[in-house]
Amino acid sequence: MKLSTRSRYGVRLMLDLALHADEGPVRLGSVAQRQGIGIKYLEQIIISLKKADYITSARGPKGGHMLARPPEEITVGEIVGLLEGGLKLTRCAKYPEECVRSGQCVTRTIWMEATEAIRERLDAITFRELMNRSPARVDSRQCEP
Repeated sequence: MKLSTRSRYGVRLMLDLALHADEGPVRLGSVAQRQGIGIKYLEQIIISLKKADYITSARGPKGGHMLARPPEEITVGEIVGLLEGGLKLTRCAKYPEECVRSGQCVTRTIWMEATEAIRERLDAITFRELMNRSPARVDSRQCEP
């Protein structure tokens, strides 16, 4: 299983906003620079996050983006689920009607159990916890290419 770049970058975006919340609204260009992510890509991700009320924005010279709720109220699982369009390890777990064997398939139940375990773990991690794990305002480009 591999998470999409969209959800990995979305989690990094949310963490960056949480880490820099005390500075007021955060400009997307600053996030892009710190995270080593293209601003155009972040603009696409932020649209989904704003529509789902995870991020708010302020316009003007001191404008930018901020979390809509405290970081302890937002989980990694919520963001990954939103940006992945749901979390399923296999297509048959999400769309059982597409497989004639889904009703009696033993391996499908394994994939569903594994999916649930991953979802439960990601839902247990809040952005406050990630903030506590993070060295003070680390440059996240060190974390992943």
